[in-house]
Amino acid sequence: MSEPRIPDASRRSERSRRAIFDAALGLVSEAGYAKTTVEGIAARAGVGKQTIYRWWPSKAAVLLDAYLDLAARAAEEAGAAPGQAGLPDSGDLAADLRVVLRATVDELNDPRYDAPTRALAAEGCTDPELGARFTAALLTPQLELFARRIEAAQAAGQADPGVDARLATELLVGPLHHRWMHRTGPLTHAYADALVDLALRGLTPRP
Repeated sequence: MSEPRIPDASRRSERSRRAIFDAALGLVSEAGYAKTTVEGIAARAGVGKQTIYRWWPSKAAVLLDAYLDLAARAAEEAGAAPGQAGLPDSGDLAADLRVVLRATVDELNDPRYDAPTRALAAEGCTDPELGARFTAALLTPQLELFARRIEAAQAAGQADPGVDARLATELLVGPLHHRWMHRTGPLTHAYADALVDLALRGLTPRP
């Protein structure tokens, strides 16, 4: 007679976390952040409210971890290996930046990312701790990838070595996020390409 199988608590916890993440992202996309509640997340995920509060202090914290998990899964699906992240380096800085900014446009226009990103950006303005976590976990690493690619172009003589790479990065991605956040105009590949062309005028090596 075989012994009864002991439930794997870690697997059960992982299933609960995944259900909570999916519920949080789904509710924010469907109903908006203001109408999303911890009770609603718990009900959709099929867990008790106390389970959520055992792991997270607020619905904003749940959403942040759900968003970071979504981003990690997207990177994995795209074939990005852990520790191997980086912008493409074909030797053509303009072409590489266009590829990445166009992909950013596609992501910002994707309903899976749009509502959660807006919610986290807005909440981060009034919750400094959440804002700092969002910046440290997602925004800063992305900005550093751009800066490293620009620094590689500087080392190769393709960009002005006197330009601050981080400042150049913000000239690229800042207007993109401003247009997306405030809806001041259409967010298109053409707009992304125009930003690259404009930024590269400042990056062109001086004679």
